[in-house]
Parts: sequence; C-alpha cells; structure tokens
Amino acid sequence: MLQLRTDLNSLPVSLQRTRAEVDAALAQMDRRLAEQTAETGKQLSALSARLEVLSGDVAALSARADDMNHRLEALRKAAARPGAPAPVAPSAPTGQAPAPPRPTTGALLPEDVYQAAYIDFSKGGYLLAITGFRDFLRRFPDHKLADNAQYWIGESYLALAHSYANAGQQDDKATQALEEAVREFRRVITNYPRGDKVPTAIYKEALALLDLKKPAEARTRLQYLIDNFPRAEETPLARDRLTALKP
Repeated sequence: MLQLRTDLNSLPVSLQRTRAEVDAALAQMDRRLAEQTAETGKQLSALSARLEVLSGDVAALSARADDMNHRLEALRKAAARPGAPAPVAPSAPTGQAPAPPRPTTGALLPEDVYQAAYIDFSKGGYLLAITGFRDFLRRFPDHKLADNAQYWIGESYLALAHSYANAGQQDDKATQALEEAVREFRRVITNYPRGDKVPTAIYKEALALLDLKKPAEARTRLQYLIDNFPRAEETPLARDRLTALKP
C-alpha cells in the first residue's frame, strides 16, 4: 500500500514532466516548420525572379528573331520591287545611245514602315515606335504583320512604363503607360484572335496588371491563357506565375 501511495503521489509530477516534454517537442516542431516555410518562401521568390528574367530573355530573343525575319523579308521585297537596281548591261556600241534607266518609285512597302517602327523600338524610342506601328496599321490594316504591329504597340507602352519607373519619374506616368499597355494587348486578342501573338499578348497583359497592383485580374488572364493555349510557349510561365499568386 505504501508503494502504491508513493506511486500515486509521484504521478502528477510525471504527468507534468511529460507535458513539458511534449510542449517542448511541439515548440521545436513549430520552429522547424516556420524555418522551412521561410526557406520555401525565399526559394519561391528567387524562382519567380529567375522566371521573370528568363521571360525577358525569351521576349528579347523572340524580338531578335522577328527582326531578322523582317529584315530578310524586306531585302527580298526590295530586290523584287520595280525600283531595284537592274543588272549592268553591256556597253552599247559606239554611236548608239545607252539604254534608259529603269523608272523608280518612291512608294514605301509595308515592310519598310514596319521595319522603321521596329528599329525605333529596338533603340528605345518607344514613343516613335508607337507612332510608327500605328501608322502601319492605319495604312495596311489587313497586312499579315498587322497583329505583330498591334502587339508591339502594347510592348512599347510596357517598356515605356518600366523606363519611367526606373528613372524615378512620376508614378502617374508609369501607371498611365501600363494602362495603355493593357488596352493595346487586349486589342491583339480582339482584333486578331487567330494571330500568333495572342498568347504572348495575354501573358504580357497579365504582367502589366500585376504592375498595376491588380492581382485578381492578372490571375484571371493567366488562367485564360492556360485554359485556351495549353501548348503556347508562355503557358508554363503563366502556370508558375499563377502558383506564386495563389494565397
């Protein structure tokens, strides 16, 4: 009986010690979980930043590829136009007048107008590029490069907004340029729904919405891109961006 009473008296002490050990173990688990969560957050932030850089690299490479294609096309058109230099003919015999030169025309081809605007964009002349691409659309609304021209108007406004922000200029200028970028990217989808620039325009529209602090609208556009263009190059980027945006 004495031993039983002793055991019963020591039971609360044992329970208290066990509870303390459990509390300590739980606290340690909480600390580890918090550390792992913080580390995961850092890794996700780093991954998101890396994806943003890669997205910019892809856009730059795409722009360079477009530039090369349009240069080649412009050269082919220039070689075939009526005013192109003709092969040098043999000298006329003495006493005969030389053959008259071929007539030339001063008309610009659509590719010339497009290329001039694209060169302005590539040099950072975004306002000039916007004017040039709009002039192209006004003159040649049904040209095969019309959807590209509309896309580059949006890209020009997006780049203009970033240049304002990087220069530390007024926020309202950057905000206005971002809003214009959203509108111009949407015109790609509305006016050229079958154009090859539609997926890129949707993704860039979502990025502009994020810069405008409109994450809900950005998530909607990213999900639209994923659902409607599952094989587009921008779709994996959209999935990663959407995952990072989820609460």
